[in-house]
Amino acid sequence: MFSMTIGLAWIGEASATCGKVTIAEMNWASAQAAANIDRLILKHGYGCDVETVPGDTVPTMTSMTEKGEPDIAPELWMNSIKPQIAKAVKEGRIKIAGDVLENPGTNAGESWFIPKYMVDKNPKLATLAGVLANPQLFKDPEDPSKGRFLGCPAGWACQINNENMFKGRGMAAKGWNLVDPGSGAALAGAIAKAVNRGEAVFAYYWAPTALLAKYAMHRLDLGKHDAAEYTKCTAVKDCPKPKPNSFAVSEIKTVVSAAFAKKANDAYSYIKARSFGPKEFGDILIYMNENKAGGEEAAAYFLKKYPQIWNKWVPADVAAKIKAAM
Repeated sequence: MFSMTIGLAWIGEASATCGKVTIAEMNWASAQAAANIDRLILKHGYGCDVETVPGDTVPTMTSMTEKGEPDIAPELWMNSIKPQIAKAVKEGRIKIAGDVLENPGTNAGESWFIPKYMVDKNPKLATLAGVLANPQLFKDPEDPSKGRFLGCPAGWACQINNENMFKGRGMAAKGWNLVDPGSGAALAGAIAKAVNRGEAVFAYYWAPTALLAKYAMHRLDLGKHDAAEYTKCTAVKDCPKPKPNSFAVSEIKTVVSAAFAKKANDAYSYIKARSFGPKEFGDILIYMNENKAGGEEAAAYFLKKYPQIWNKWVPADVAAKIKAAM
């Protein structure tokens, strides 16, 4: 396990220009890592007086637009709150600093996946049509006459989307069962178990996650996203006649308050420059998962292992301060 000592050994003084900064730390791994990386860089590189505060997508955005705090939301999934964000941006209350991940259209978001080794063995499985035509290759252990598609756990919003997308493609008539994995952990466990054994698995999942960073999975192209159909039916429970559809391209942005951008211009320049590549971000998530590490440990791990990455986000004098603090 990677070991590090952080906390009291890392000392920074608040800068008059940066001052007090609050960062929303969401309750999932990638957002926890991003929040703490920003915290350490702002504290030790820019002398900000930084505090992380608990956050979640809707309440954090509501607080930022109505109260101007917290100052930074390092990882905000935009799709469910785009109208609210657009209004706040137009009114000059917040600013969208940039993408959390490089090339977000291919490195983030929801889709359906199969192991890459299955495509390597049988190229016809590279397409969704090819997979749906071969349910016998993905046998349901509880009903071997049918193929098994592992959907979204019950109670999650994505359960409705997956059910309607399953129905819209007539998958039951094509020999498929839609199976509820029971929980997010069970879904990840079922995929990992199959891949570790070299077995077949066809499932819904999303990125960025430790699982997709660790295992070579093939993202199936679900076709063009129809936003009108998605709102009218795909995302509506028990929609009577769903049509084939795909998930919206996930927009994962870093958002800041207008006040922070104005008062801490140098620090804001860092936030605008900070965007993770899939390799190093995936490595952070694997580290957190395998070591049961929190965001603070993940941040220290990243800063120690990838100086060649974060050096590009800050001026040389700021990088020197961060290295000295480490």
